[in-house]
Amino acid sequence: MSHKPTTTRAGRFFKLAGTTASIAGQYASQKARRAINRGNADSIRTDSYTRMANQLADTLGEMKGAVMKVGQIASQTQDFLPPEFSRALERLQKDAPPMPFEMIRRQVETQLGQKLPDLFAWFQEMPYASASIGQVHRARLHDGTEVIVKVQYPGVDESCDSDLKQLRLTLRLGGLLKMPEATVDQLFEEIRVRLKEELDYENEANNLRLFRELHQDHPWVVIPALVETHSNHRILTLELEEGDHVSQITPDRYSQDTINLIGHRIFTTMADQLFRFECIHGDPHAGNFAFRPDGTLVIYDFGCVKKLKPEIVTAYRNAIVSALNEDYQALDRYLIDLGARIEGQPAVDEAYYAMWRDMLITPFRGDAPYDFGAADIHQQVAAQTKTVFEYLDYFQPPVETIFIDRMIAGHYWMLKRLGVQAAFRGDLEGYLEFGG
Repeated sequence: MSHKPTTTRAGRFFKLAGTTASIAGQYASQKARRAINRGNADSIRTDSYTRMANQLADTLGEMKGAVMKVGQIASQTQDFLPPEFSRALERLQKDAPPMPFEMIRRQVETQLGQKLPDLFAWFQEMPYASASIGQVHRARLHDGTEVIVKVQYPGVDESCDSDLKQLRLTLRLGGLLKMPEATVDQLFEEIRVRLKEELDYENEANNLRLFRELHQDHPWVVIPALVETHSNHRILTLELEEGDHVSQITPDRYSQDTINLIGHRIFTTMADQLFRFECIHGDPHAGNFAFRPDGTLVIYDFGCVKKLKPEIVTAYRNAIVSALNEDYQALDRYLIDLGARIEGQPAVDEAYYAMWRDMLITPFRGDAPYDFGAADIHQQVAAQTKTVFEYLDYFQPPVETIFIDRMIAGHYWMLKRLGVQAAFRGDLEGYLEFGG
C-alpha cells in the first residue's frame, strides 16, 4: 500500500530534526555507558550504532529525496560511516515505496502543460520502478512508440540543500563523522553538486546524448533514446529498451559462456568510462542495468554522471600499477595525490598496504578465470574494518574518487550476482598502459 511521503520543506525539516535529536541523545547515552563499562565498550557501541542506524534508515526511506540518495551513497562507501550504518542503509538500494498516482499525474500535467490523455495514448498507473528522487511509469505515445516516463517527486529539488544540512547535523551530533571538518565540507559539497545535477533532468538528457556518443563503437551497449517533446527539467521520457534484471539471469536462458561474455562487456564499459572517457556512470546499482540473451548490456539512469579530472585518473592508474607491483612507497604517494592519504602523517606500515592489496587484486591475480559468483572479497573487507580505526588519522574519504569507488563496488556486486567466470588481468593491463 502506498503512503504519501513528507514533501513539504517544513515537514521534512521537522521529521529530520526529530531523528537528529533522538540520535544525538542516544549517542550521549552510549558515551556515558561506555565510560562506565569500559570492558564492554565495543559491544555497547555496536548495539547503539545498530539502533541509531536502523532509525536513520527508516527516516530516510520514508522521506525519499536528497537524504535517501545520500544514504544510498553512504551504504556503498566503506569509509564514510561506521559499518553498522552502511549495513542498515543498504536497504535504501531496494525499490522505494511508490508515490500515490494522483500526485504523479498532477506533476506530469503541471510540468508538460497538457492533460495526461493528450500527452499519452496510454499511461500505466502502477510504477515500473520507484527510487529516491523519482518514479518511472510505462506509457505509449500517440504514434505507438512504447516509452518509460521518469517523474521527479514534487518538492524534492527545493528541499535538497536544507535536507543535506540537517542530515550532516544528524551525523555530526551522532558522533558518526570521523574526519576533519574541511573534509566533511568537501564531501558534502561533492554530493550536493552531484545531487543538483541529478535533480535536473535536462542535465540527464545531455548525459544520455553524451554516453550514446561515447559508446557508439559498442553495438552491444544499448542506452535509451530521449523523447524530447515529452521531457523537461522534471520529466524525462525515453524510448522503452527492455532487458532482464540480474535476478532473471537463469541457466535455462543464459549459458555460462553468455554470462562470461556479459561480464567482459561490463568490465570493458566500466574501464572505458574510467580510463578512456574520464566520465563515469556514477549510480551502478542492479536496477540501472539490464541484459539480453544475445549478450547485450542495457544501461539506464544517467542522472549521476561524474566527469573526472585527468590528473585524478592518472593518479588512480598509477596507484593501481604501484599496488600490482607491490611498490608501497609509490602507492603511498599516489594515495596522497588522490586525497585518500593525509599528507604530513608518517609513512603507513607497508604490511597494512600489502594486506589490502592482496585482498583487492584477487580477481586480477593471474590468467585463470576468476569465479565472481564465489567471491568473498566483501566479507574479507568487512573482517578487516577494525584495522581501519588504527589508521583513522592517516586516511580520509577521497572526495574526488568517491564515485569511482562507488562504480567499482557496484560492478563487483553485479559480476558476483551474475556468476561471471572471467580473467581480467590482461584487459586491466591494457587499460593501465593506455595513456601511461
